[in-house]
This record gives sequence, structure tokens and C-alpha cells, in this order.
Amino acid sequence: MNDPFPSKPQNVKNKKISIIIGKKRHIMLQRKEELSHNIRYISKVPVKLVMDREFLTVRPEDPLTVLIGRFTSEETSAVVVGEDGRLLGFITMKDLLHFFTTPRRYSVVGLGLLKKYTLTRASRVEDIMVRKPITIHVDDNLGHAIKLMTETGKHHLPVIDDNKKVHGLLEVKDIVRLIRIVAL
Repeated sequence: MNDPFPSKPQNVKNKKISIIIGKKRHIMLQRKEELSHNIRYISKVPVKLVMDREFLTVRPEDPLTVLIGRFTSEETSAVVVGEDGRLLGFITMKDLLHFFTTPRRYSVVGLGLLKKYTLTRASRVEDIMVRKPITIHVDDNLGHAIKLMTETGKHHLPVIDDNKKVHGLLEVKDIVRLIRIVAL
């Protein structure tokens, strides 16, 4: 008897499956190539397009209570210490946390460390700020910023000009946000 719906030979089925898999693979490779192109493009994006222009600022003479009071949201993770728009120092939440840990047992404690652990309510921002923070120039691109961040382990970079005027703050989350936008 003749089967009205003859089954296809096995090699024809395998060819169709390999064609389907081949198309999926081709689409995935094409998407990967597009992403690779977009990621290369990201490295050329100017820092000033991605940086956060709204950032917290404190003065060196401000008490630590003012600094701690400024950390009002989960988004805030770094503070620029400055006067007249110029960078004098920088503090991240991680820097701040170091002053609330106790010294390790049996560690050699020098005068600098003893001073560090004697912070009081009268202590000021200048007592704990990083005086020479790693910065990035306002005219640099994200490729340079990413390289700087990966080499130094820093997650926040004040963005300054030649006169140390602060234009913004670049954080890892800003770069990741851009990558997410480009990747979709």
C-alpha cells in the first residue's frame, strides 16, 4: 500500500535540522559581531556624555556628621570634596567604612593609624578624605576610563579639567548602564 504521508528519509531530516541550527548559529554569530562592534564603539564615547553631572560636594572643614548626612540614597556612593568647584579631595562609602572598623589584633600601629582610630564627632572631612584621588579628564573617552578603573580597582572617578574644576563623577554603574543600552 502506498502511504499518503510517506516519511522523509533520515538524511533529509538531518539536513533540515542542520539548516535550522545553522541559521540560529548564524544569527547568534551576527548578534555577537554587532555586540563586539558596539562594545568597541563604547570605548570611544566621551566621558562627558556618560558622567553624572549631579554629585554630592562637601567642604574640607565640614564635620563628618555633615558628610554622613549627605549619603541619603543608595545611589550616592561617593562625595567630591571641593571649594569653588575645584577638587581638593574625594571620599567613597568604602573609604568611610574603613574608619568604622577596629584595628586587627597584634597589628603594628603607627601614629597615623592611631590618629585614624581616634575620630570623633568633632572630626572633619579633611581628616579622612583622599587628598590625591585618581581622576579622569573631561575630554577623555570611556576606553581610557575603563582601563584606569580596571588597573586601579577604583569604581568612581572625579571628572576634572586642566584647572582641577570638577565637571562630574564617572562610576562603573554609568558605564554598565550604557553597555546595557547598546547591547539591547
